[in-house]
Amino acid sequence: MPGTLYIVSTPIGNLADMTLRGIEMLKSVDLIAAEDTRHTKILLDRYQIPTRMTSYFEYNKIQKTEYLLEVLREGKSVALVSDAGTPGISDPGYRIIRMCIDNNIPVIPVPGASGLLTALVVSGKPTDKFTFEGFLSNKPIKRKKQLKKLKDEARTVVLYESPHRIVKLLADILEVYGDVEIVIAREMTKKFEELRREKASDALGYFKSAVPKGEFIVVI
Repeated sequence: MPGTLYIVSTPIGNLADMTLRGIEMLKSVDLIAAEDTRHTKILLDRYQIPTRMTSYFEYNKIQKTEYLLEVLREGKSVALVSDAGTPGISDPGYRIIRMCIDNNIPVIPVPGASGLLTALVVSGKPTDKFTFEGFLSNKPIKRKKQLKKLKDEARTVVLYESPHRIVKLLADILEVYGDVEIVIAREMTKKFEELRREKASDALGYFKSAVPKGEFIVVI
């Protein structure tokens, strides 16, 4: 019988947000596939988890997927974790999950923190229907085209963005949407957590004058 792949959610910033089930699962599996082993080691040390790790990230996902499949076919269990939140969201986790499904290897979720949902529920925007678009293109023309398609979207729109591109994204939102009210969640659950509810023009002005740091979630 093949082993099982467990999709284990980890904290998005505050290590105290790790679930009891998640801790026990990481202790019990044979191997942890981590997006960044150095980052995950901080979590493992906090909860005294001795389980062996292997890296699984965007640039080694092809060869590591084959390795993980071999481990699972041997009947061993593997926990997949990302740097923060739920694996498979804007990270390479999708590939190994899909391959396990295609090879009849059990996949079991161990839910927990999610940056997407954390920002959405605190935004004050409608949550009954929403669309998550992740990171938009880093190419200006394509990004504007994506935003123009989203402008007619009746649902709440949730985007991820890096500190290096947040100003460009806000400028494009202002140009495409007009001066609408948006919500920007920065460094959720972390020490310098910041939540801004304001017009797109005000947000753009603020981040033009303040050096953007951390990870951003934009809710429109």
